[in-house]
Amino acid sequence: MAHEEDFALQTPYYLIDKSRLLPNMEKIAWLRDASGAKSLLALKCFATWSVFDFMAQYMDGTTSSSLYEVKLGRDKFPGETHAYSVAYADHEIAEVLANCDKIIFNSIGQLTKFAAESEGHVRGLRVNPGVSTSGFDLADPARPFSRLGESDPDRVAAVADQLSGLMFHNNCENASFARFDEMLALIEDTFGATLHKMTWVSLGGGIHFTGEGYPLERLAARLKTFSETFGVQVYLEPGEAAITGAATLEVTVLDTMFNGKNLAIVDSSIEAHMLDLLIYREPAKISPDTGDHDWMICGKSCLAGDIFGEFRFDAALKPGDRISFQDAAGYTMVKKNWFNGVKMPGIAIRELDGTLKMVRDFDYDDFAAALS
Repeated sequence: MAHEEDFALQTPYYLIDKSRLLPNMEKIAWLRDASGAKSLLALKCFATWSVFDFMAQYMDGTTSSSLYEVKLGRDKFPGETHAYSVAYADHEIAEVLANCDKIIFNSIGQLTKFAAESEGHVRGLRVNPGVSTSGFDLADPARPFSRLGESDPDRVAAVADQLSGLMFHNNCENASFARFDEMLALIEDTFGATLHKMTWVSLGGGIHFTGEGYPLERLAARLKTFSETFGVQVYLEPGEAAITGAATLEVTVLDTMFNGKNLAIVDSSIEAHMLDLLIYREPAKISPDTGDHDWMICGKSCLAGDIFGEFRFDAALKPGDRISFQDAAGYTMVKKNWFNGVKMPGIAIRELDGTLKMVRDFDYDDFAAALS
């Protein structure tokens, strides 16, 4: 439900509501207390640092996928800073090491290459157990010929003396505790001998444990048992689980048309502002999405398929109407782009007391500065 002061801000903008972020944070903190597992925010999903101080009250740090994410985590988020990358470049490894508490290598080749540089640092290795919950080949870390981690238990065991931890990341929007439990058991069976030699293990992200009805108590017990069995500190890397439902994308209808269906063009673009939905061919969400009037909501870019989806409204749409796309925090702000020169959405925050402030706006100078 939009507040009156929302209409004073120029759309489009992402609106992060701390009162909707808070329940996720409280579940994350509860899980740490009940299981001992620490949670690191996955910056690849959400990196809006204006709310990092708030999130740091409930989470233990950040994990990254690149040098710049490592630096952002160290600079903006109190707590631990874990570094991971599919591959580190020669010219960036020193800066990565200078800004992290733990460095995780994707391959034994990279571990060996940077053995001297990383000597004395806390080192880990990504391990690919060969199974995942991804329903999309594009996002499946266990897809055939995957480059994401080492999969041979013997090769991993051979370098165990160079490591203190392992990282597994094979869950993807996994809301099933039974499936998580099953895959963790496979990891235990396959890599158990090496796990006993480690002091910490990251089980990655993609576990939708903040979702409605998730058996959080069973997850806590399973994680605690895993930790005690192998004598390791467990880390989780929630991305979507940390910010699900916490933000909206606020847009305004600019024009309406009819071409067999009612069409409404808004001051935003799914390709530029909610790219993941286009990639995975999923519609945006509005609430309540009920009523007698059917409308297709279209982006303003020149891409023919720049369509947010088809929704139902209580009345016919007209220019000036406001629409809120729900669940717009994850993989949106980190992927927004300047396609067609469409103005990037600003970023606004609603505090717990209801006050609203715009913390970032983008203009032509930002567009020009991104090019040369």
